[in-house]
Amino acid sequence: MNDIKSSESPTQNSYVQILKSTTLVGGSQVINILISIVRTKFMAVLLGPAGVGLMGMYQAVTGMMGVVTGLGIGSSGVRQIAEATGSGDKVRIAKTVFVLRRTALVLGIAGMFVSISFSKPLSHVTFRSEDYSWGIALLGVTLLLGSISSGQVALIQGMRRIADLASLNIIGAALGTALSIPTIYIWGEAGIVPSLIMVSAMTILPSWWYARRIEVPMVSLSIKEVMMEAKSLVALGLVFMASSLMTTAVLYLIRVLVVRNLGMESVGLYQAAANLSSFYIGVVLNAMGMDFYPRLTAVANDNDTINRLVNEQTEIGLLVATPGILATLIFAPYVIQIFYSSKFLLAYNVLRWQILGVFLRVVAWPIGFVLLAKGKGKAFFLTELIWNAIHVILVWFGLNLFSLEGAGIAFFLLYVTYTPGIFAVVHHITGFEWSSANIRLGLCFTIIVAFAFLLPFLLQKHVAMLVNGFLTVAVTFWCLRRIYQLVGPAWFTKVRVKVKHRLGFLGQ
Repeated sequence: MNDIKSSESPTQNSYVQILKSTTLVGGSQVINILISIVRTKFMAVLLGPAGVGLMGMYQAVTGMMGVVTGLGIGSSGVRQIAEATGSGDKVRIAKTVFVLRRTALVLGIAGMFVSISFSKPLSHVTFRSEDYSWGIALLGVTLLLGSISSGQVALIQGMRRIADLASLNIIGAALGTALSIPTIYIWGEAGIVPSLIMVSAMTILPSWWYARRIEVPMVSLSIKEVMMEAKSLVALGLVFMASSLMTTAVLYLIRVLVVRNLGMESVGLYQAAANLSSFYIGVVLNAMGMDFYPRLTAVANDNDTINRLVNEQTEIGLLVATPGILATLIFAPYVIQIFYSSKFLLAYNVLRWQILGVFLRVVAWPIGFVLLAKGKGKAFFLTELIWNAIHVILVWFGLNLFSLEGAGIAFFLLYVTYTPGIFAVVHHITGFEWSSANIRLGLCFTIIVAFAFLLPFLLQKHVAMLVNGFLTVAVTFWCLRRIYQLVGPAWFTKVRVKVKHRLGFLGQ
């Protein structure tokens, strides 16, 4: 492979920055995953597939409402704060933060009242019954809390305080889990709504704490000035909202299709497969969202730099994600039982197909950020509209042809079409091309993942698992070696020193 670059190389420094962000987020994600194992296990045992499905339906409904009433200001706020920070204008930064916080509060209150007002029709459309309207109405509180929290997180993310983001995610997850499990244990299915409110409340506390530690000059703006400043925030946010609304609406529609065709228990199985397929990959994708997006925004007018950053992010993403994808794919039955229970094993085939889709998502995800960073709202909206529509159509056909497994097949086919599609769009805008190294790496990993997927059909179950296990170990070591070549020994030395410092007994 490539020779180790000089420690002074700008390209190597860029790889170090990407890996630093990934490991910071990844470290918190590992802890979050451990917390999630505890929370998910309790929910699965206490509620069963039907209860987990009901919780997923509530989350889909409130997620969709939150997107509509939030107007995308969480995402547009990150972009505006990143731009203001890049300008070095402290007054501009202060105005942006002031307007973002006020707007988030107003929209959160509006969202809460929308949830209450439309609780009955939403319950009827979702469940074909108004029995769940009270739950939807109460969950309006989560829209208020979520909007306020998104404003705080946008400030932290826009200033690229990645360590703070990692910490607040851990604290929020731990507090939410500590309160939600006893609630479900005591009240069972009736405790789902209170537990979701508690999780949302516990998220806002650490976000407020870390946001207040950021020194922002005090400014005073009149209501008229706030409204004027909020126009640009909301204008850009509407583009994000349209995209997010399509995504959350699709998630909602898929669950409605599943519950109407196969029942609430199947929604729980689908929810389990969707969650498990995204657990590990969240490390990579969250790192992209938290640090990669602001980095792209800062160089939005330099196509050459954008294309280089996308290639670097793609390479690191593949190297970090592929071993985890292989492990999840190979040990899926055990993963399901560890995180959920034997009642969820029917999610196995759905999970395997979704893992294939997730692999392609790692490749497509960095490219999609280019449209956001360059402010190409129309192109971004149209691409999201087309492929979200394709997703719903594929799921409809999949459920009718292959039952629940069809939902997993649909997710895979979605990214089979989306990956070359988003590449073509961004290539037209920036002239983006995958580097020869990424083409070789992508083809190699595609063959390996496909082999691991097909092997259980060709060999006995335990033999296939053993062969795939050795394959995963070999790929993991190769990926570590390649990362070492990209970032150099200095970065690994720093990490080792930090680990020894924090866990002193390792160095003794």
